[in-house]
Amino acid sequence: MNNNDVLKRLRYTFNFSDQQMISLFEEAGKTVNRSEVSNWLKPEKDEEFKMLYDKDLAYFLNGFIMLKRGKDPNREMKAESKMNNNLVLRKLKIALNYKDTDMLEVLDLADFRMGKGELNNFFRAPSHPKFMKCKDQILRNFLMGLQLKHRPKEQN
Repeated sequence: MNNNDVLKRLRYTFNFSDQQMISLFEEAGKTVNRSEVSNWLKPEKDEEFKMLYDKDLAYFLNGFIMLKRGKDPNREMKAESKMNNNLVLRKLKIALNYKDTDMLEVLDLADFRMGKGELNNFFRAPSHPKFMKCKDQILRNFLMGLQLKHRPKEQN
């Protein structure tokens, strides 16, 4: 999935205003303005559309973690310069304080079934023999499940 799609889905799911989006970036140490956020959220065909870089998505997700879990004074969160679906999934798991069963329930809401062991393979170190890359389909279904969980009335 591209970074802009992840940002759009999270904004919609958690009903973030422009100001809340800006605050999430700032909480993680990135200063952005309303115009930048707006351009990241525009459709790709729009001439003002701008791609969201990996590091910027990392800042947003770090801000989301701080919003949901609080800032850890003993640990500085650094924005990764390279993001992938595994990292996005991990950061969402941390932010929402989900256990593997919670994540499986969210995937189930999107009619996507997988086993606990299979899910845990996404969180292993890349050097581990059972490590699996998180494909777009899995991340897309997880984000859809989050949307169904946090905005259920709007799905009817």
